[in-house]
Amino acid sequence: MEAIDASLVDWSRAQFALTAMYHWLFVPLTLGLGVVMSIMETLYVRTGREFWKQTAKFWMKLFGINFAMGVATGIILEFEFGTNWSNYSWFVGDIFGAPLAIEGILAFFMESTFIAIMYFGWKKVGKGTHLAATWLTVIGATISAWWILVANAWMQHPVGMEFNPDTVRNEMVDFAAVAFNSGAVVKFCHTVSSSWVLGCVFVVGISCWYLLRGRHTEFAHSSIKVAAAFGLLAALITGYTGHHSGRIIAEQQPMKLAAAEGLYEGGNGQGLVMAGVLRPGADWTQPSEEDKMLFAVEMPYALSLLATHEKNGYVPGVRNILEGGYTLPDGSTALSAEEKMKRGRIAIAALAAYRAAEDPALKAEALSTLRENFEYFGYGYLETPGDLVPPVPLTFYSFRVMVVLGGYFIALFAGLLLLRRRLEKWRIVLWCVVLSIPLAWVASQAGWVVAEVGRQPWSIQGLLPNVAAISRLEVSSVQTTFYIFLGLFTLLLLAELRIMGKAIAGGPDADDNSQPNA
Repeated sequence: MEAIDASLVDWSRAQFALTAMYHWLFVPLTLGLGVVMSIMETLYVRTGREFWKQTAKFWMKLFGINFAMGVATGIILEFEFGTNWSNYSWFVGDIFGAPLAIEGILAFFMESTFIAIMYFGWKKVGKGTHLAATWLTVIGATISAWWILVANAWMQHPVGMEFNPDTVRNEMVDFAAVAFNSGAVVKFCHTVSSSWVLGCVFVVGISCWYLLRGRHTEFAHSSIKVAAAFGLLAALITGYTGHHSGRIIAEQQPMKLAAAEGLYEGGNGQGLVMAGVLRPGADWTQPSEEDKMLFAVEMPYALSLLATHEKNGYVPGVRNILEGGYTLPDGSTALSAEEKMKRGRIAIAALAAYRAAEDPALKAEALSTLRENFEYFGYGYLETPGDLVPPVPLTFYSFRVMVVLGGYFIALFAGLLLLRRRLEKWRIVLWCVVLSIPLAWVASQAGWVVAEVGRQPWSIQGLLPNVAAISRLEVSSVQTTFYIFLGLFTLLLLAELRIMGKAIAGGPDADDNSQPNA
């Protein structure tokens, strides 16, 4: 196998991570604000009060600014699969491209059609038609998220495919398995509900800022009431789906779970680390006399209950996964990393022999060997067992940031609902809510760090590592485009902040609501 410059892999990953993380600054706010503004317009249609129309139009303005930025970064993100990850696109493009194509054909066109009516149809269509256009815009954005998350869930757990050795491509054989696998359903519910939380934090934060300034108080109180109630529901759903996501990760990606829990030596009856500090500089790929954790506060048996639904269930740690030998849920024995790598190299060699062979008998023999070992094909590209260990500290701490902030947002929304009209008396609470706005993005980004960093070194779990997925480019080219994108995306973000800042400073009174709806 041709040696790949490790820095090319690192820079290609860095560029994709940069684009994805900037893109995800805009997407969750789009999903969250979309539902909040739709609820407010629904209240306008039901009550006939112009106040709710004015309120809906204000949040709709911020939705539109953010939506445009999300589209711009999302387009660049998809192009990178062809520029930086061409081997990935070749190897699984027949499968991965399907949900992305559906997202573009169905969801994006749905959004672009109804968003025009939503923004320009206030005086041209009836209330019911306009409300339908608003909800369909939000539904289109959510459907778009569904197909993107289907594609991502397939990368975490590839199913519904068959490898074609003649084309060296994986081909889809079961669309339903790809579109509706358990990982996709749970990931969608968890991601979208967490986006609703972010949108609601944004709404209550801006509203509390108005209360601190003594402006638009009725607007602020009404917005807080709607967003806090919906946000509390969304936060509870996020926690519930997060629990189910943990169970799926335990089944499909045990190394990710071990990294998220800082679990080096697994066993029966494992506790869940509520708080802990990893030993700085610990080598998670090698055993050592020192514990990998400096200290940890655990909830007894909770990790085993999460992963197996049994108090004394077995949960493997990093060392166990690398060395193998433990019993899997299906009763088989886990192979060691060394054995998987050995079988992966056999599969790669068999594929080469199959493509080179002209004699039918030799071709059939090579194909049989390939099929016997294809499950471990991707492992053949790894150099050492330690390559299978993701960055444990980043995964471990990101997971805790996400969980702690999730609990904080539940308390935040509940507190706002309890205080209600007395909020002006609690200026410290108002400031806490305002300062919580960036924390919503921190929690959202931390969740994606756990999902994607915890999956390393795989582009496709167990099937294709990053080292085999990237395009063969000059490192300098990737570095150059990285800095170009960094500058471009930063300018876009600054532009959004400036435009949204002006809109927020103007307040809801800046909208022209003098004309009633038709």
